[in-house]
Amino acid sequence: MKKVLMIIAPKDFKDEEYFVPKKIFEKEKLEVKTASVEKGTALGIDGGETKVDFLLEEAQDFDALVLVGGPGCLKFLDNEKTYQLVRKAFSDQKLIGAICIAPVVLARAGILKEREATVWSSSLDKSAIKILEEEGAIYEEDFFVVQDNNIITAPGPSAAKKFAKSIAENI
Repeated sequence: MKKVLMIIAPKDFKDEEYFVPKKIFEKEKLEVKTASVEKGTALGIDGGETKVDFLLEEAQDFDALVLVGGPGCLKFLDNEKTYQLVRKAFSDQKLIGAICIAPVVLARAGILKEREATVWSSSLDKSAIKILEEEGAIYEEDFFVVQDNNIITAPGPSAAKKFAKSIAENI
């Protein structure tokens, strides 16, 4: 059975970007585990709750790594511990997914150089696009999914189903 490791913020992860893909992964008979920077119960921005199986540094033995966005993502996951996990998954040629603002973490981890990716933005806030480009990514304005080899990115909750299906098909 293939294993998907979903990385979420302990507070304020985007509910649809976690629960929708998780349900699709489980329907596809993939084993799903959840990691974060804190153990216990993680709380989504819309009130959803989920158990954190282990801390980032305890994560191992997975086939795909999926970073979930939301307001808590950059607050809790934009750090060296997450970068190390992302870099290790990249060097091990694992499938890596990031949705919403989470592609910023991939960019800062250094794995999006010269790769196509998308990220959340709005007409009032283009800062995430700027970060991707500063880190060497090729920004693609796409409303659903951008795949560049083993990296899959999506811009937000409206893309959650297609994002999850793309990961399930490529794992």
